[in-house]
Amino acid sequence: MDRDTAVPDAEALPGPNAREWVSFHGARAAPSEYSHEFVWDVTAEADGPFVTDVDGNVLLDFTCHIGAAPLGYDNPKVLDPLAEFDLVEPMKIAGQDMYFGAGPTPDESAIPGSSHLMEGLTEVSSQYGMDTVFLSNSGAEAIENAMKITHDARPTAKYGFSFAGSFHGRTLGALSVTKSKEVYTRGYPQLAGVETVPFCTDRTCDPEGCDCGFFAGGSSRLRSALAPEGGHVPPEEVAFVVLEPIQGVGGYRFPSEAFVAEIGAVCDEYDVPLVVDEIQSGIGRTGEWWASDHYPIEPDVISAAKALRVGATIGSEELFPSEKNRLGSTFGGGDLLASAMGALTLEAIEEHDLLANATERGRQAKELLRDDAPDPVVDVRGKGLMLAVEFDTPDRRDAVVRTALKRGLLTLGCGRKTIRLLPPLDATEREIDLGIGLFLDAVEAEATSPTAV
Repeated sequence: MDRDTAVPDAEALPGPNAREWVSFHGARAAPSEYSHEFVWDVTAEADGPFVTDVDGNVLLDFTCHIGAAPLGYDNPKVLDPLAEFDLVEPMKIAGQDMYFGAGPTPDESAIPGSSHLMEGLTEVSSQYGMDTVFLSNSGAEAIENAMKITHDARPTAKYGFSFAGSFHGRTLGALSVTKSKEVYTRGYPQLAGVETVPFCTDRTCDPEGCDCGFFAGGSSRLRSALAPEGGHVPPEEVAFVVLEPIQGVGGYRFPSEAFVAEIGAVCDEYDVPLVVDEIQSGIGRTGEWWASDHYPIEPDVISAAKALRVGATIGSEELFPSEKNRLGSTFGGGDLLASAMGALTLEAIEEHDLLANATERGRQAKELLRDDAPDPVVDVRGKGLMLAVEFDTPDRRDAVVRTALKRGLLTLGCGRKTIRLLPPLDATEREIDLGIGLFLDAVEAEATSPTAV
């Protein structure tokens, strides 16, 4: 397959082989697990955003595995350097409990490992004075460890602040700061002391014209919750404020600068650690290394994962506990292949100027969507290649996802009535034209559908 000439070629989906795989998988999988109605064939041809399923259908993937495959499939920017290394067993080792290298010295290493990945992460976070990383296995663990280190740094802490509509993971600690769909949290025990404030739903709002509920009475809900501002929470008892700079699962909501600036100002004034969840929005997705780079804030901790293949909690050394075994994760970041791919992804983004490409291709996509979108589209928004199209109804959104799939384009919903589009960071002009064209065809087909209103 050649991504320069490949085109989607999809028959009826799911095909007979896909249905058999879905049945086989579902026979033993937890019944609440959600899977899409297509099955990748990992042995078949793939290149960049193009992938083949088990029935031979060629699909154009504008999901990037919800951002976890930032360069798409079989990308030589990652695979070519990887091919130079003879992989060994065991590939998963005690990553936090054992030093390892792939050569006599770090500079002579045959392949980058977890140590190189941590070095790369501090380099792209140095603008915030961050020099220390703790690796784990997932985004939820990256959030859990952010909460742990901020609590450790503030022994009197009893509180944390999260935002309405947020999603930070599915482990119990992460669920305590997740404030989106109640199906994620209903009936599960919660950490005490987590306060919820509104998330800005209008990316143009300011304190005077705010109607999202965050600014009120000449102040903000975050500020007014603190005791010196008339609230009930002593600032010295706040362990963290945790923020998605751009909300992901909650609907790809892009906040106003005034909202983010106020969060930063409150955290600075009262010396409250600001944790930013960059699990979906980080590693170049928005055209900057971190979505936070677009906004007037100075985060104290960054939680990252997905595009890195491992979880990472990034901050300054002074914020991390020095006591032995205070943090630990036997296999955290210990997958040799995952660590290498994370490090090589950082290198590829830098070497091939993919931040600039994400910015330019994102601009192209938004122009196409805004110029040609039918009436059911009520908003088009995005930064870089983190793009969202909001519809008039949830049913219409769902219908467009299904119709796009029939045309060979993979998309994903988020929020109530929004579709997220995540092309690979090295997407070409041709691929954006092709994918957005297929998407708009699907929207047009559903624009007058009586089942989508």
